[in-house]
Amino acid sequence: MPSSAPVAIIDALNSLLEAEVNSILRFMGAGYPYLNRATAEIRRPLQDMLARREQRISTLASLIESLGGVPNNAPPGVDPEEQYLAFLSLKFLLPRLIHGKQLIFERYDNTLRALRAQKDVDPEVLRTIEEMTEEHRAGIERLEKVKA
Repeated sequence: MPSSAPVAIIDALNSLLEAEVNSILRFMGAGYPYLNRATAEIRRPLQDMLARREQRISTLASLIESLGGVPNNAPPGVDPEEQYLAFLSLKFLLPRLIHGKQLIFERYDNTLRALRAQKDVDPEVLRTIEEMTEEHRAGIERLEKVKA
Protein backbone atom coordinates (compact mmCIF):
# COMPACT_ATOMS: atom_id res chain seq x y z
CA MET A 1 0.00 0.00 0.00
CA PRO A 2 1.17 3.53 -0.57
CA SER A 3 2.58 5.28 2.45
CA SER A 4 0.60 8.41 1.79
CA ALA A 5 -2.88 8.35 0.29
CA PRO A 6 -4.91 11.36 -0.81
CA VAL A 7 -6.66 13.11 2.02
CA ALA A 8 -10.07 12.34 0.48
CA ILE A 9 -9.48 8.60 0.82
CA ILE A 10 -8.34 8.88 4.43
CA ASP A 11 -11.31 11.15 5.20
CA ALA A 12 -13.70 8.63 3.64
CA LEU A 13 -12.21 5.79 5.70
CA ASN A 14 -12.36 7.93 8.86
CA SER A 15 -16.02 8.62 8.12
CA LEU A 16 -16.67 4.87 8.00
CA LEU A 17 -14.68 4.39 11.19
CA GLU A 18 -16.78 7.05 12.91
CA ALA A 19 -19.97 5.34 11.73
CA GLU A 20 -18.79 2.02 13.18
CA VAL A 21 -17.72 3.54 16.50
CA ASN A 22 -21.04 5.39 16.82
CA SER A 23 -23.15 2.44 15.69
CA ILE A 24 -26.21 1.60 17.75
CA LEU A 25 -24.56 -1.79 18.33
CA ARG A 26 -22.33 -0.08 20.89
CA PHE A 27 -25.25 -0.29 23.32
CA MET A 28 -25.31 -4.07 23.09
CA GLY A 29 -21.97 -4.90 24.66
CA ALA A 30 -21.31 -7.50 27.36
CA GLY A 31 -23.34 -5.52 29.90
CA TYR A 32 -26.50 -5.49 27.80
CA PRO A 33 -28.94 -7.48 29.99
CA TYR A 34 -31.36 -8.59 27.28
CA LEU A 35 -28.74 -10.22 25.07
CA ASN A 36 -27.94 -12.93 27.60
CA ARG A 37 -31.63 -13.72 28.04
CA ALA A 38 -32.38 -13.81 24.31
CA THR A 39 -32.94 -17.04 22.44
CA ALA A 40 -29.96 -18.47 20.58
CA GLU A 41 -31.71 -17.59 17.32
CA ILE A 42 -31.45 -13.90 18.25
CA ARG A 43 -28.36 -13.91 20.46
CA ARG A 44 -25.98 -15.62 18.01
CA PRO A 45 -26.43 -13.16 15.08
CA LEU A 46 -26.17 -10.18 17.42
CA GLN A 47 -23.01 -11.51 19.08
CA ASP A 48 -21.53 -12.14 15.63
CA MET A 49 -22.36 -8.58 14.60
CA LEU A 50 -20.78 -7.20 17.76
CA ALA A 51 -17.59 -9.17 17.16
CA ARG A 52 -17.45 -8.16 13.49
CA ARG A 53 -18.03 -4.51 14.44
CA GLU A 54 -14.94 -4.62 16.65
CA GLN A 55 -12.96 -6.25 13.85
CA ARG A 56 -14.11 -3.62 11.33
CA ILE A 57 -13.12 -0.83 13.71
CA SER A 58 -9.67 -2.36 14.09
CA THR A 59 -9.29 -3.00 10.35
CA LEU A 60 -10.36 0.52 9.39
CA ALA A 61 -8.01 2.08 11.94
CA SER A 62 -5.11 -0.07 10.69
CA LEU A 63 -5.94 0.74 7.08
CA ILE A 64 -6.00 4.48 7.80
CA GLU A 65 -2.64 4.26 9.57
CA SER A 66 -1.11 2.24 6.74
CA LEU A 67 -2.18 4.98 4.33
CA GLY A 68 -0.44 7.64 6.42
CA GLY A 69 -3.52 8.94 8.18
CA VAL A 70 -4.60 9.19 11.79
CA PRO A 71 -7.70 7.20 12.79
CA ASN A 72 -10.44 9.30 14.31
CA ASN A 73 -11.98 6.74 16.64
CA ALA A 74 -12.69 8.83 19.68
CA PRO A 75 -15.30 7.27 21.96
CA PRO A 76 -18.77 8.49 21.10
CA GLY A 77 -20.79 10.74 23.29
CA VAL A 78 -24.31 9.73 24.12
CA ASP A 79 -26.95 11.63 22.24
CA PRO A 80 -29.81 12.53 24.64
CA GLU A 81 -32.13 10.77 22.20
CA GLU A 82 -30.10 7.55 22.60
CA GLN A 83 -29.48 7.56 26.34
CA TYR A 84 -32.13 4.95 27.07
CA LEU A 85 -31.36 2.54 24.22
CA ALA A 86 -29.25 0.31 26.46
CA PHE A 87 -32.35 -0.34 28.52
CA LEU A 88 -34.71 -1.26 25.69
CA SER A 89 -35.66 -4.88 25.27
CA LEU A 90 -34.61 -6.57 22.04
CA LYS A 91 -38.20 -6.44 20.80
CA PHE A 92 -38.04 -2.66 20.79
CA LEU A 93 -34.37 -2.36 19.88
CA LEU A 94 -34.38 -4.61 16.79
CA PRO A 95 -36.16 -2.11 14.49
CA ARG A 96 -33.64 0.56 15.54
CA LEU A 97 -30.77 -1.86 14.92
CA ILE A 98 -32.10 -2.59 11.44
CA HIS A 99 -32.46 1.11 10.68
CA GLY A 100 -28.97 1.80 12.02
CA LYS A 101 -27.52 -1.01 9.91
CA GLN A 102 -29.28 0.37 6.84
CA LEU A 103 -27.77 3.82 7.43
CA ILE A 104 -24.27 2.37 7.84
CA PHE A 105 -24.76 0.21 4.72
CA GLU A 106 -25.72 3.32 2.73
CA ARG A 107 -22.65 5.12 4.05
CA TYR A 108 -20.40 2.24 3.02
CA ASP A 109 -22.10 1.95 -0.37
CA ASN A 110 -21.69 5.69 -1.06
CA THR A 111 -18.06 5.59 0.05
CA LEU A 112 -17.41 2.59 -2.16
CA ARG A 113 -18.84 4.40 -5.19
CA ALA A 114 -16.74 7.47 -4.44
CA LEU A 115 -13.57 5.41 -4.01
CA ARG A 116 -14.18 3.51 -7.26
CA ALA A 117 -14.42 6.84 -9.07
CA GLN A 118 -10.90 7.80 -7.97
CA LYS A 119 -7.85 6.62 -9.92
CA ASP A 120 -5.36 6.35 -7.09
CA VAL A 121 -7.21 4.02 -4.69
CA ASP A 122 -5.26 0.98 -3.61
CA PRO A 123 -7.06 -2.23 -4.70
CA GLU A 124 -6.75 -3.61 -1.16
CA VAL A 125 -8.66 -0.61 0.20
CA LEU A 126 -11.43 -1.22 -2.32
CA ARG A 127 -11.56 -4.94 -1.59
CA THR A 128 -11.74 -4.31 2.17
CA ILE A 129 -14.55 -1.76 1.84
CA GLU A 130 -16.42 -4.05 -0.59
CA GLU A 131 -16.25 -6.89 1.96
CA MET A 132 -17.42 -4.63 4.78
CA THR A 133 -20.28 -3.30 2.64
CA GLU A 134 -21.40 -6.85 1.94
CA GLU A 135 -21.19 -7.69 5.66
CA HIS A 136 -23.57 -4.85 6.44
CA ARG A 137 -25.99 -5.91 3.70
CA ALA A 138 -25.98 -9.47 5.03
CA GLY A 139 -26.39 -8.13 8.59
CA ILE A 140 -29.55 -6.27 7.60
CA GLU A 141 -30.98 -9.48 6.14
CA ARG A 142 -30.12 -11.44 9.30
CA LEU A 143 -31.73 -8.84 11.56
CA GLU A 144 -34.87 -8.73 9.42
CA LYS A 145 -35.17 -12.54 9.64
CA VAL A 146 -34.73 -12.43 13.43
CA LYS A 147 -37.33 -9.67 13.73
CA ALA A 148 -39.91 -11.57 11.66
